[in-house]
Amino acid sequence: MEPACRKDKQKQHTPTRGDRTKQKSAQQELKQRQRAEIYALNKVMTELEQQQFEAFCKQMQSQAE
Repeated sequence: MEPACRKDKQKQHTPTRGDRTKQKSAQQELKQRQRAEIYALNKVMTELEQQQFEAFCKQMQSQAE
């Protein structure tokens, strides 16, 4: 009876096509979400850098006068 039991256990661990498709889809969704988060963070950082640059320019102008 042991060999039959082993075969059943091996079959349970192999992913089916549907499982692989779901896993691949989940990975793609994760990548898309991460990409969107990266773009959002990049936008915020760019705006902050622009604000700091403008503040620096104003400071330089006031020192020159």
